[in-house]
Amino acid sequence: MSAETNPTPSTVAETPRRCANCGAELLGEHCYACGQPTKGLVRHFSSIIGDFMDSVFELDSRILRTLGPLLFKPGYLSLEYFAGRRVRYVSPVRLFVFLSLFAFFAAQLRFDAAFDEDGRTAVEAVADDEAGEAGADTADGTTTEPGDDRQLASMRQAMTVAEVERLRDLALAEIQQARAEKTGVAGVDFGLDISMDVAEEAVKGEAANRIRQIEGALAAGEQVPLGPTINMDEAFSFNDKPWHPTENPLVIDWLGETGNRWVNTQIGRAGDNVERIKKDPNLLKNAFLSMVPTTLFVLLPLFAVLLKVIYLFKKRMYMEHLIVALHSHSFLCGSLLMVVILDALSEWTAAWAWLSRPLGWLEIALLCWMPIYLLLMQKRVYGQGWILTVIKYCVLGSCYLVLISVGATFALLASLVNM
Repeated sequence: MSAETNPTPSTVAETPRRCANCGAELLGEHCYACGQPTKGLVRHFSSIIGDFMDSVFELDSRILRTLGPLLFKPGYLSLEYFAGRRVRYVSPVRLFVFLSLFAFFAAQLRFDAAFDEDGRTAVEAVADDEAGEAGADTADGTTTEPGDDRQLASMRQAMTVAEVERLRDLALAEIQQARAEKTGVAGVDFGLDISMDVAEEAVKGEAANRIRQIEGALAAGEQVPLGPTINMDEAFSFNDKPWHPTENPLVIDWLGETGNRWVNTQIGRAGDNVERIKKDPNLLKNAFLSMVPTTLFVLLPLFAVLLKVIYLFKKRMYMEHLIVALHSHSFLCGSLLMVVILDALSEWTAAWAWLSRPLGWLEIALLCWMPIYLLLMQKRVYGQGWILTVIKYCVLGSCYLVLISVGATFALLASLVNM
């Protein structure tokens, strides 16, 4: 008679975990058969928040291992990615999305904080007050309100050359003040420069036309005629006539009826929004800043194409250049975020010079580091000599500046239409 042997713990087979959905044996945290994860929503809320941040932004220990090399080790992350060491760092796409959204959100908050409750900067408020004290009545008895955005209309109604020149100088001074408060981002500033150049030319042209009218009437011994007031239909003109949605619309033959209807609808919306911007200039600024991350994301593949062309004989795949583009743009967005933070801290600590000055120096150092970083990154990733690298760096920068300028212009127009 054989004796029964009691089973030992080592001989007892553990019951395998099985997928609650398809019943297949689980070998990890996801079912290999149907893909369902073992974790559901019925668990502690804190762990769900952690999973959400990890899934959307990969905000765990990897963010700390990523930000340091991104900001201070040019080309390191791209070379690590090419070497196959990827899981320890935040993915390039998520890194760019995360930093671009935070950077331009912080920039928008920073600019909003610089405006008073009336939507004016402190400098503009002082200038408007001085203009109010020195304000003069026009020849027809009307008064130009200080800080009002109606200089062009007032110039058309002015009856003396001196009054036209005063209104012209006031409008140009406001544009110059806006120029002095730009973002510090090359592509964004270029788009704003274009719009301000157009505004300056419009002011100068309107002033010159009115002065000619006044001088011509005085030379002929006639009474100076009042000029027409500005209306939004005259803000856009086609075929030498003011735009009108039905009487004089913009017609582009190859667009067809549907396309032309859409274009003229956008022109009408832009005209309406100009009136809104006159009352609240922040509207255009906020709409433009919200468009910048999308614009950069659209320009990224084009920048990678430029890298592919510049380094055609390096025989790298397009996706490798795209990784370099993502990391370089992530660095720029991260640097912009730090510049905005340092600028805010420097202003808030202005009363303590021992703290404010070093913060200002650090901000300047970071702005100088940005072009140097991109040059070092290009040198390290592609491994060419310094002379060739510098030449390609300048060519690449010039070409991309053109792309950024075009992108900023379209972003500005889109902001005017869609805000």
